[in-house]
Amino acid sequence: MKTYSPKPEDANREWFIVDATDKILGRLCTEITNRLRGKHKPEFSHHMDMGDFVIVINADKIKVTGQKLDKKMYYKHTNHPGGLKEKTLREMLALKPENVITAAVKGMLPKNRIAAQQIKKLKVYAGSEHPHAAQAPKTLDI
Repeated sequence: MKTYSPKPEDANREWFIVDATDKILGRLCTEITNRLRGKHKPEFSHHMDMGDFVIVINADKIKVTGQKLDKKMYYKHTNHPGGLKEKTLREMLALKPENVITAAVKGMLPKNRIAAQQIKKLKVYAGSEHPHAAQAPKTLDI
């Protein structure tokens, strides 16, 4: 009996659409991460990108538990002395709600080259409109 090892042509990628309205941020992002990596498929392999494309709509309507809206901080450095900038989750949701979901998913992916390929398959939109109707995405209930 031989061990099965998938090949690049074995990757069957599908498109899924997720509505983030009233979903908890962390629980939503773990499911998205599993879909991007392909862990829901029987032919999953750690060394290959076997995952699907995921479209997230209504990113501005996510929910968080506790006091994370005011206590969770996002940091950015301008590469100048004293250039550390910080914003709360409430400020990030007001400015760029897409970046909140993207940052959460990116933090859950492995830190390697495959993660760079996998994060490109995530499409996040603040409203309910998206330009991927031609791919005929399936609805993913989380």
